[in-house]
Amino acid sequence: MTPTAKEVNTTEFIILGFQNLRTLQVLIFLLVLVIYCVTLCGNLLIIILVAYSKSLHSPMYFFLTQLSMSDIMLTTDIVPNMLHIVLNGVTTMSFIGCIAQFFFFSFAECLQCYLLTVMSYDRYLAICKPFSYISVMTSKLCLKLIIMTWILSIVIPLFNTISVGSLEFCGPNIIDHFFCDYSPLLKISCSDTFIVELDAMISSYPVIVFPFTIIIISYVLIISIILRIPSASGRQKTFSTCSSHLTAVSSFYITLISMYVFPTRGQSTYFSKIRSLLYTVVTPLLNPIIYCLRNKDIKNAFKKAISSLAE
Repeated sequence: MTPTAKEVNTTEFIILGFQNLRTLQVLIFLLVLVIYCVTLCGNLLIIILVAYSKSLHSPMYFFLTQLSMSDIMLTTDIVPNMLHIVLNGVTTMSFIGCIAQFFFFSFAECLQCYLLTVMSYDRYLAICKPFSYISVMTSKLCLKLIIMTWILSIVIPLFNTISVGSLEFCGPNIIDHFFCDYSPLLKISCSDTFIVELDAMISSYPVIVFPFTIIIISYVLIISIILRIPSASGRQKTFSTCSSHLTAVSSFYITLISMYVFPTRGQSTYFSKIRSLLYTVVTPLLNPIIYCLRNKDIKNAFKKAISSLAE
């Protein structure tokens, strides 16, 4: 009697990780562990500083704490299991665990897309509509924007996760990657993936295309206003208020677009893993560095916190 598809469905996956770098496993483990610890400490520092420093009680820094939370969730979803893979060579993950990791990864990525968009709108109002900024960007509106970003970041990935989870995995259960990402899962599925790929393409518009378009429009308007400022010092001062956010947007979207927009056919799996490392490990590290090093308000709040602790 021939077994049915349900009888041979995969219940767990083997995650290969970095098989070609076994000789460097200790070095990779220590490097990733240090990056993870610095990422957690940096983002937690931002959250604590904004919570306890009255000078940082503004919409921009409120949104920044949400961005730090999304960075912590993203890197925590990926890195601990990756460290286990690096030490042990390979690891197994249950089907439910793999799909759950994919969902939380997608959720954190969506949340970052929407938060960066909300922050660009905040910078647009602050620079282009300074006289109406306080009356428009109220605490009530900030809360509504955050609630909306969280709802969208849960609902859209949930539909994609259900689509991926409904696929049948009845062939090889080996994922040549360091986490359960979208493309590696589709590669080992024995189902027709057309509908799943169509769902992903449709959802990319509200998650990536529309937010990125809003960000571009916001900064075109911001730059046009900055260029009209007569003095060079005035232009520099105004631009400094959004330079950190612009740097964060650039680092996030460069890695995201390079991974999901540029064609991956013909590229090695090793190169694909390196690109995945950029947006799962490096990008969450960059945000606190960017805001802590380039933002005077946060640096001043940090100095005050240190001096108060020393007293």
